[in-house]
Amino acid sequence: MAGSIVAAAAVAGTSALMVGLLAVGGAGVASQRIAGVADAAALAAADAASGAVSGDPCGRAAEVAEAQGAAVAECAVDDMVVTVAVEGRYAGLVVAGRARAGPPP
Repeated sequence: MAGSIVAAAAVAGTSALMVGLLAVGGAGVASQRIAGVADAAALAAADAASGAVSGDPCGRAAEVAEAQGAAVAECAVDDMVVTVAVEGRYAGLVVAGRARAGPPP
């Protein structure tokens, strides 16, 4: 009887640990995905700011972010350098990323 209680406790503890690790791993994946979305949005906005493509730089950033399931929270254009902040959601929490793109100094 005592052995089955210990075994059940070990299974419950391992299950709880696994759920926690999955949540942390999923949050890490979401964070990296949003960082990639921010990079892509900043590059698209920098292309528009430099005149390589037509359109408003911040509008281009918003299009790219929305296509990947995120939203632009902030967009700033300084000459041809663009800084973009994007936000997404993971398990009901806000995940944010920021990127900057433009010509080299």
